[in-house]
Amino acid sequence: MNHAFLEQLQTRQTSLSRSEAKVGAWILANPAEAVDASVQKVAAHASVSEPTVIRFCRSMGLGGFRELKTQLIASLQKSESYLHHDVSDADSPGSAAVKVLESAISALIDLRREISAMPFDVAVERMVGARQIVFTGLGASSHVAEDMRHKFFRLGIPCVAVTDPPTLLQQAAVSSADDVWVVISHTGTWPALVEAMAFAVARGATVLAVTDPGSALGRLATILFPCHADEDTNIYTPMSSRLAQLTLLDALQVSVALQMGSEAEENLRSTKAALSARAESSRQH
Repeated sequence: MNHAFLEQLQTRQTSLSRSEAKVGAWILANPAEAVDASVQKVAAHASVSEPTVIRFCRSMGLGGFRELKTQLIASLQKSESYLHHDVSDADSPGSAAVKVLESAISALIDLRREISAMPFDVAVERMVGARQIVFTGLGASSHVAEDMRHKFFRLGIPCVAVTDPPTLLQQAAVSSADDVWVVISHTGTWPALVEAMAFAVARGATVLAVTDPGSALGRLATILFPCHADEDTNIYTPMSSRLAQLTLLDALQVSVALQMGSEAEENLRSTKAALSARAESSRQH
């Protein structure tokens, strides 16, 4: 878990059972009081049983009630800097650089632990046979979507990047069953993104989401790649989370290319040759 525990709790409220959601609602309304409360007091305030409080902790991915308190304390601590969650105003430039690098390495190590369980096989199958792949993300995730479109189209699969809500909603409304949407969102809570993907799913399209599995987008996805780096993007400009997303999608692009075999290799060779010919022509003129 991370410093954004309260944000994650807010996102996951609708995925909890009715009684567990009552525990979450009370904690969200009284986080400081919850830090000092016992299991018995939390249960009484939320009007649930004590075992329900323990089940709530497990549903949130916690080892127990003690870890819940630890996460609440971390969430309530005021950030020392809006630059990066591991960096304080007192850090020297060199020390800050090391902390940023270590945070990025940690995000990739976390991804490495989870990646073997991710649904690459089914994702590759859908993408290779797609009529088109639509990459989408809003805000900072739009840059990841554009980067992936640039990499995937060279395999010879029709690709487009959609990064504004009006176009996103319209494109989703005319999706077909042969379309694959690749949706990038750290929190999975953008209303326009969730609404558009509901349209796409209703029309039979595949929605491959790289997002928090407990989010509205994660629950809606046809294929889910859980990706939730330790970073509160409501406070910080995405860094570690964006790196994890890019790495995961790079791995997916390579997997698709391998499945396509000689066709992908020839397309990649052709795109490189076209650029080389252009460069040679420019030098001659």
